[in-house]
Amino acid sequence: MSAAAIAGRLIAQRVVPVLRLPSAEETGQAVDGLADAGFRVFEITLTVPGAVGLIGELRRRFGAAATVGAGTVLDLPTARQCVDAGAEFLVSPCLVAGLAELAHESSCAALVGGFTPTEVLAAHRSGADIVKVFPAASGGPAHLAALHSVFPDIALCPTGGVSADNLADYFAAGARLVGVGNNIVDRDALRTGDRARFAAHARRFLDM
Repeated sequence: MSAAAIAGRLIAQRVVPVLRLPSAEETGQAVDGLADAGFRVFEITLTVPGAVGLIGELRRRFGAAATVGAGTVLDLPTARQCVDAGAEFLVSPCLVAGLAELAHESSCAALVGGFTPTEVLAAHRSGADIVKVFPAASGGPAHLAALHSVFPDIALCPTGGVSADNLADYFAAGARLVGVGNNIVDRDALRTGDRARFAAHARRFLDM
């Protein structure tokens, strides 16, 4: 699959879970619950212990039925490890020189971070398929709307502080998709193994 096709999958789902949990086991359980809710795209951040191994495990388990990517990618050697493990998209919170090129060489999509107009344009010109606006909460939907007004052709993905309460506002401001962190995870339901409650909580984000 091409980088453009993978980016298209992310945009089609519109809400990408950005999982930043204390363990690989808990993160894997969250992915299972999100799959129950109907999600088919998952971002595993590299702050999760054993994240690279988990990405490989999820790719083997889901195969073509889901798209799994790596988040918080800060350098090219780590990006290569993620690609070798099976990551289909790479996400950085900031401009990482060469990240988009490495991703595209491996037919992966690249989501490169930026916050200011200068950073957003630099991320786009570096080859990013999607520009991650981070941290979105620092400027809110109004900041995203201002960026969208001058960069209407750049796919923007606000991440960081996106919740069920402001999701619609970010889309109205011009977001093509959003990244939602632990707001999408019902931690109590995850801890108690209540997969039905967990899935119902997560499904709200897709329904919106």
